[in-house]
Amino acid sequence: MSSPSPRYAYPFATSPDVIRSHQKDAYFSGVLLEQLSTLLRKLYGARFTHTYISETRVLGELLYLGLTTLIGNRTLGEEYCDIIQVEGEHGRLPALGRRAGYILSCILGPYALGRILPAFRRRIRAKLEANLRRYARLRTKAAQQAQASGKKAPSVSPSLGARIQNYILNNIDTITSPSPIYAISLATFYFSGSYYHLSKRIWSLRYIFTRHVQDSDQRVGYEVLGVLLVLQMAVQGYLHLQNTVSSDSVSTSALGTGMGTTALVGGGAEVSLDPNAYSANNALLFESSSPSAAPTELQKWTHTPVTDKPRYDLSEEHAMAWIGGGNRKCTLCLEEMKDPSVTTCGHVFCWTCISDWAREKPECPLCRQSCLVQHVLPLRG
Repeated sequence: MSSPSPRYAYPFATSPDVIRSHQKDAYFSGVLLEQLSTLLRKLYGARFTHTYISETRVLGELLYLGLTTLIGNRTLGEEYCDIIQVEGEHGRLPALGRRAGYILSCILGPYALGRILPAFRRRIRAKLEANLRRYARLRTKAAQQAQASGKKAPSVSPSLGARIQNYILNNIDTITSPSPIYAISLATFYFSGSYYHLSKRIWSLRYIFTRHVQDSDQRVGYEVLGVLLVLQMAVQGYLHLQNTVSSDSVSTSALGTGMGTTALVGGGAEVSLDPNAYSANNALLFESSSPSAAPTELQKWTHTPVTDKPRYDLSEEHAMAWIGGGNRKCTLCLEEMKDPSVTTCGHVFCWTCISDWAREKPECPLCRQSCLVQHVLPLRG
């Protein structure tokens, strides 16, 4: 009677194969996104497609992983590299709940963060700026009272709470960014060769080869990239610490001299005169309101009623005739510009197109220079 053949244990996939698989999947997801964008452009127009490009990308990724990973099939990238997902160290095929959790956290997680974080940062920034302005007013008031009574104003350094709030205000984007977590997870992958994506680490999804790996096969990892990434994070941390310490004295003097001076406009709204206090001032300019909504306070003060259509539509020949015929189309929506607006780098787009773009990605879509929403200048003809 012959003895049973020994059970073969498939080895875990190496980091080069995992990365190659994800690159292939990214390529096919991009092809699917391009097809969906073309379909939406034909059905609803270029402006609609540009407005909902993030949602289209999410839909494309959900379709791709839903038709492969969710129903238990391998993705095209996994087939290309002869690898398959398993649960942790056990080597079992992942259950449906684990696969669904991975897909939702991998796709909807970053999308939700992209929607929530900007609004959260604006609220925190406006609150911190208000607190620092109030602190500066109290110091100015105390100095004026001391001067009126003939006494020398006491030299009092800002409190620890004011310094902490000023630090958070200056670094709110870095503090609330998930990028450091992604970087740490990626560095860990380079050293260990497992859990390339953070969502896979959360749901304990690894890869194994579905083919026999010979001893002569080279299985070189990416430990060198891990070392370089750790060095990069260490240098960035050192530079951030050095910059924070060197700018602490400047921030202290700014808090003490009342740089947060404000002025009252319109119906009593407080506007900061600090040129760097963008959030408090531009919240008035960029608050969203539909034409059917009640007029905002800013519209009442400036006597600019809400209109049902753009004030300047370049599809009309008499509107801004000084703009040449070849430059009257927006490169984002590919239509005649509506309310043309120029960025600091000199490129012109529709007001709605460039403001929506800058909120999602603060850079010029043409030259990639920095383009903050508050720096976009509407043209008036």
